Amino acid sequence: MGSALTSEKEMSVYESMAARFDVAARKLNLDEGLMKYLRTPNREIIVHIPVTMDDGRLETFDGFRVQHSIARGPCKGGVRFGPQVTLDEIRGLAAEMTWKCAVVNIPFGGAKGGVVCDPAKLSMGELERITRRYTAEILDYIGPERDVPAPDMNTNEQIMAWVMDTYSMHVRHTTTAVVTGKPLELGGSRGRREATGRGCMIVCDQALKRFGRKRENTRVIVHGFGNVGSQAARLMHEAGYKIVGVADISGGVYNSHGLDIQALLDFVSANRQVKGFPGGEPVGNLEILEMDCEVLLPAATESVINSSNADRIKAHILVEGANSPTTPPADDILFDRGVFVIPDILANAGGVTVSYFEWVQDRQGYFWPEADVNEKLNYIQVQAFNDVVHYGEKHNVNNRIAAYMLAIERVASTLKMRGIYA
Repeated sequence: MGSALTSEKEMSVYESMAARFDVAARKLNLDEGLMKYLRTPNREIIVHIPVTMDDGRLETFDGFRVQHSIARGPCKGGVRFGPQVTLDEIRGLAAEMTWKCAVVNIPFGGAKGGVVCDPAKLSMGELERITRRYTAEILDYIGPERDVPAPDMNTNEQIMAWVMDTYSMHVRHTTTAVVTGKPLELGGSRGRREATGRGCMIVCDQALKRFGRKRENTRVIVHGFGNVGSQAARLMHEAGYKIVGVADISGGVYNSHGLDIQALLDFVSANRQVKGFPGGEPVGNLEILEMDCEVLLPAATESVINSSNADRIKAHILVEGANSPTTPPADDILFDRGVFVIPDILANAGGVTVSYFEWVQDRQGYFWPEADVNEKLNYIQVQAFNDVVHYGEKHNVNNRIAAYMLAIERVASTLKMRGIYA
């Protein structure tokens, strides 16, 4: 057990993706050359960003943009800011975006970007200067037909607005479709902010239908209470699910009778943490993963479910709101125990799906009512859920490998039809 856990901790986001890719690709009997091509990013960009800080110092920040695939369309993927951002992490997440877009069958390839910085220690002016210079450095490689960034960890609508404006100033006309996740006033889409959380609920609804369960008899624990976790908790609570536990990095709260989610949202808005909410019993951030529930929705960070705790997960359904919350060794344990896992590249694809809708609306200059956005999202997520589950049954593999196989098959098929330009 110790060595397995050590190997999990040492396994990077890219290595986890590659391990799952290799299993899926071999089950598809892809030749080694095509496997190598599909695993390898199309382009990796490293930039060094000089920024004048508020105190007059000149500081240099490292930035990355990895474009994994352009086979099915422009690259698509978020930009994250954080002190722990690495090129290897960005490389793995870019590949995950390729498979995510292919699973929900939208015409994008995958990309990811990042800047090594600590937003908590930066002023708004410093953040803006970092964002604008980063955008200028990668300007030749992004655009509505090339690569369309979006928000990710520690980035938001305002940062996307700065990216859009910087790009627009350089090309000398307003180009809203260069980026998604923008404010509504700048060409954003209705429903975008809730999209990832809503997508999690949609696929969870499908899992309940599969097992003949009803929302009102389904207890849910949400691990992580950022945008994805809080929106999923709110929407699921409003739909009739019983949210019995919520945790963020500060700690958690559990109430077997169900939490008052609106009161919790108000508390977190005022206190910036879940810890201390009086509506239930306090519980540890990781301990809550092992508590009684039918649905566990990890929406925080990677590798929280691993070989050290997978055998103690009590949930029957695991809905991965975060990217890579489950390690490859834990996958095998959960599968053997009969836990129904809805993998991240399916469960949290609502965000990129509505980003696609935003891109389409920007390009046509016509914006849809939120009801239309949600209806189209529901159609795509339900279709993708059924595609993955049926593929898994057909090939006798778990849902994650089924999702990878389906995605890889779609990208490989496109590449074979396009051929290799030389």
